[in-house]
Amino acid sequence: MADKDTDTQRLPYRLRVPFLASTELALFRALTELMGERYSICPKVSLNDVFYIVRPNENVHFFNKFFRKHVDFLLCDRQTLAPAFGVEIVRPISKTEARASDKFLDDLFTNAGLPLVHIPSSDSYDPSDVIILFQLAVAKIGGTHPLRMERPTDFVPNCPVCGKMMVLRIERNGSGGERKYYGCMDSPRCTGVVPLE
Repeated sequence: MADKDTDTQRLPYRLRVPFLASTELALFRALTELMGERYSICPKVSLNDVFYIVRPNENVHFFNKFFRKHVDFLLCDRQTLAPAFGVEIVRPISKTEARASDKFLDDLFTNAGLPLVHIPSSDSYDPSDVIILFQLAVAKIGGTHPLRMERPTDFVPNCPVCGKMMVLRIERNGSGGERKYYGCMDSPRCTGVVPLE
């Protein structure tokens, strides 16, 4: 009888209502009206789905900076779904931590060559004001280049055996020497190796 009760017990999850706050919904509608023909507008997109960390085992401390964080809206090309703009609603700031978080988000998008548009929180949005903010965001990016185009050292190979991402590994010997190479993240189940020159 106890097993039956456990099987029918309701999981402790509930639907978020509303999914978007009134200011977010108002901006979503304004963006749809302005950009809907050209871009798909995706709300509350996880940063982890947009960006990845190069050489993740060397840069573990960077993971917490964007883990469980999102951008308010991501505008993507309607055909390819390639990200084109990030949009953040600027809310009143009362804590130093919030300022640091906002600066990180700005730096993240700028370094990736992706415009991040800052739009002040409001219950209604003037289309001409929104367009100006988009133009400012594009001008700010200027001559920066996306991280994926930046340097060969940012390249992380995929495993030649199974196709998964590889991680940098260091093999040390007894005489104090070491050998660096990329090994499959699924090691030891997968033995894929790419030597480092």
